[in-house]
Amino acid sequence: MTEHTRIRPVELVPDEVMLLRFGAVTRNTHRIHYDTAFAQSEGLDAPVVMAQLHGCLFHRAAARFAGPTGRVLRLAWQDRAPAYPGDQLEVTGTVREVDPATGEITLDLVEHRAAANTDLVDHREDPGIVCCRGHAVVVLG
Repeated sequence: MTEHTRIRPVELVPDEVMLLRFGAVTRNTHRIHYDTAFAQSEGLDAPVVMAQLHGCLFHRAAARFAGPTGRVLRLAWQDRAPAYPGDQLEVTGTVREVDPATGEITLDLVEHRAAANTDLVDHREDPGIVCCRGHAVVVLG
């Protein structure tokens, strides 16, 4: 494992039902996540994906990289822009640092969103808007 190694992307296209269910299981009942009129009254285009769901995608990317017997030791992210139902979310990342003494690997992670119905866009050239940036520390299994 070397610095700058790319991790396998994690993708998700959330819909309104997913946001409602995710909000229910995480007890996040804020109306900006499910009520279009309320979200718009708050200056948003539509209901927004909750921060915890972005965190789950970051964790999924880190855990996949660590492998089935690896562990995610730490995870942090900061939201940068909203994501909406129907947006294509993609978490990508690279290895920032490998600590040979502890075996800990630090990953730099970023989540982009491509607006719905952008099938003609080459996402390798235009990955979309950055929704979140963060990092994870993992040990391989």
